[in-house]
Amino acid sequence: MTTATQQKAEAAEVTIEDKLRALYSLQTIDSKTDEIHRLCGELPLEVQDLEDELVGLETRITKIESEITAYESDIVKRKNDIVVAKEAIKKYQTQQMQVRNNREFDSISKEIEFQNLEINLCEKKIKEAETQLVTKKALLKDSKERHEDRAKDLERNKSELDSIIADTQKDEQQLKAKRVKYAEKIEERLLNAYNRIRGGAKNGLAIVPVQRDACGGCFNKITPQRQLDVASHKKIIVCEYCGRILIDTALAEEIKLEDLN
Repeated sequence: MTTATQQKAEAAEVTIEDKLRALYSLQTIDSKTDEIHRLCGELPLEVQDLEDELVGLETRITKIESEITAYESDIVKRKNDIVVAKEAIKKYQTQQMQVRNNREFDSISKEIEFQNLEINLCEKKIKEAETQLVTKKALLKDSKERHEDRAKDLERNKSELDSIIADTQKDEQQLKAKRVKYAEKIEERLLNAYNRIRGGAKNGLAIVPVQRDACGGCFNKITPQRQLDVASHKKIIVCEYCGRILIDTALAEEIKLEDLN
């Protein structure tokens, strides 16, 4: 018998009930995994948000520190320019005492006036820079305090998340191994449909039992004939309202007992 023929024979041997059993067992495993993930709650997102915020704060702190350095350097430069301007004024004043005519006197007077304007401009720029320094240093202090607080929050949340992961890691690994085993029993087309339905369902349920004459996922009523079709296990039946795969309660309960044992 060829491989292709063998595969067809094996596929023919897998009944609808076998497929439903595998799907419902897979759903049970996925629901338990979802439960483990819910234990983490919003912690993974909170940790990611805090890490992103810390990166942003570090960038801001670096920028502010760079601006503070620039203002401090500008103040030093302006103060040096004032010293140079005052020395120039002294030099021009000495020259002014030795002039021979009004033209030379006026020329030196203009130079002295220019140097005084330079001093005034430098003093104005120094005051502006000092005002900016006060603002930037306050902002830097606030940013560093915020960074410190957020770092503590991150450490606490990470510790809590790591603790939960450590407690549930073994269970999750076992569930992953079981999932692989059951997934292998389901044909690719059906498995893809299951994953698609599960991905679109808010509660992550892709296959649900019929309970009290209604779909166990959306709780819409299922007609008696459709319930009979579900219970007959002759074909895969989906809820006409929510698209979930339906399984009869008796088979679902039987599968749960088997999984427990």
